[in-house]
Amino acid sequence: MKKQNVSLLALFVAASVFFASCRNITERRADGLGFDSLQVNQTVHLFGDTAKPACNLVINLAYAATPADSIALRDSLNAYLLAVSLGHKYVGMKPQEAVEQYANKYIAEYRELEPLYAQDEKENAESTGAWYSYYRLVEGHVQLCTDGLLVYRVDYNEYTGGAHGNYLTTFLNLDLKTLCPLRLDDLFAAEYQEPLTALLWEQLAEDLGVSSRQEAEDLGYGSTGELMPTENFCLGSEGITFHYNIYEIAPYVMGATEITLPWQRITHLLGDRNDIVTQLNK
Repeated sequence: MKKQNVSLLALFVAASVFFASCRNITERRADGLGFDSLQVNQTVHLFGDTAKPACNLVINLAYAATPADSIALRDSLNAYLLAVSLGHKYVGMKPQEAVEQYANKYIAEYRELEPLYAQDEKENAESTGAWYSYYRLVEGHVQLCTDGLLVYRVDYNEYTGGAHGNYLTTFLNLDLKTLCPLRLDDLFAAEYQEPLTALLWEQLAEDLGVSSRQEAEDLGYGSTGELMPTENFCLGSEGITFHYNIYEIAPYVMGATEITLPWQRITHLLGDRNDIVTQLNK
């Protein structure tokens, strides 16, 4: 859990560097902001031989296409979207360029397996293929966009041989008035962590149909990591949804966990950003 919080914060900092101080970008509403999408579905076989294993890369990425206040706003917004979906190194690129370079890098790295595959094929041709059949999906889409808030979701799914693949979901909640990502410290009053953690356990127990935290723990929750407020959250009209990816608080077999705390349940913990809550409840 702590590792994920740190990585998300690093992502936001890296994107912020691209356009200097986020507080100085715009103080105006983002009226007229429009989005488009880029798609890739590419399959490449080892040695260019269709009889051999292949990698399949699928990308479906939404990006800001229409400048609302200015081109600077559009490009700054895309810096965040590219960082959270493709990685820090693509911050500053145009979306089309970033997707193309990302695809080329993935394919080039896959082709580096050719010598190892050739060796394995000689030793055990029958079972080698499955271990070299790779797949990656990157899908980023706008989950919510209001006058002042953008919620962007990225789903990542990858298989690189083995017993099963890996998948994760990451959220970006962006204040469109300042182009600053919203963090828990922005939304909640001081010393919110302990009472918010208690509410998360209570809500999880209700969602599972059990009567206590202990019963939820007996099912396996909290066994692979501590359940505490995560920066990987999603703002919505119903409340805040905290998303825990596989292994973060429960074993892989239990999948990802989402816990939604309704606004009315956390009103007493909220800080000064009541404008966000009011906007979402319109």
